[in-house]
Amino acid sequence: MDCSRWPAVDVTTPQDPQQVEALIAAYAPLVKYLAHRLACRLPASIGVDDLISAGVLGLLDAIEHYDPQRQHLFKTYAACRIRGAMLDSVRECDGMPRSVREKEHALTQAYAAIARQQGRPATDEEVAAWLGLDLDTFAHWLTDVRGVSVVSLDKPLAKEVPGPDEWAEREALKAHLAAAIDALPQQEKVVLSLYYFEELTMREIGQVLEVTESRISQIHTITMLHLRATLQNLTHDADAPAA
Repeated sequence: MDCSRWPAVDVTTPQDPQQVEALIAAYAPLVKYLAHRLACRLPASIGVDDLISAGVLGLLDAIEHYDPQRQHLFKTYAACRIRGAMLDSVRECDGMPRSVREKEHALTQAYAAIARQQGRPATDEEVAAWLGLDLDTFAHWLTDVRGVSVVSLDKPLAKEVPGPDEWAEREALKAHLAAAIDALPQQEKVVLSLYYFEELTMREIGQVLEVTESRISQIHTITMLHLRATLQNLTHDADAPAA
């Protein structure tokens, strides 16, 4: 995430109540910003206010544990802790019904199986046909599962200070994700680029691509499912017996 828009506030005496208050005031907009960006990728049942509350706890945790001799700039460190606290909150309070989990699993399996068969990312029509769904029902499934894949993909990258084994695993995962992104259809690449690198909102991306905000949200969910399917197929290939 690009943190250049947020102030670089020096942290010299984190136990000083006045400095804590100043840091909370300076970074409260960042907490709100991250909460809204995450909320638009999660089910409506997960409220922005809950994410903001978790983010504030993450900010306080960052202030308490920040060591200027060991960590990067405080704003970068704080953004990581804030977002991590929000994701932890989502996982701990995950009230998604079992039926939603089952839909997410079925979709991921379908995307993975078709990709193995065809040697390319599956289309919406292929996945719907594979699952025996009409396109309207398929669209409803995508809406239902839009938050599940986001959290599942973020979780492997959430450790703050990994050990050597975890670091190697994280770097390998990053490399696989980069390859998976490179294989995505062009429209999905554009949405990822505009959302994660240009930091446009889904509404703004919809205006750029001249489609509805709900369609952009749907494309984002499909992209996450494509990436999960690719990672699953990497595991599938690694576990397959040698010919």
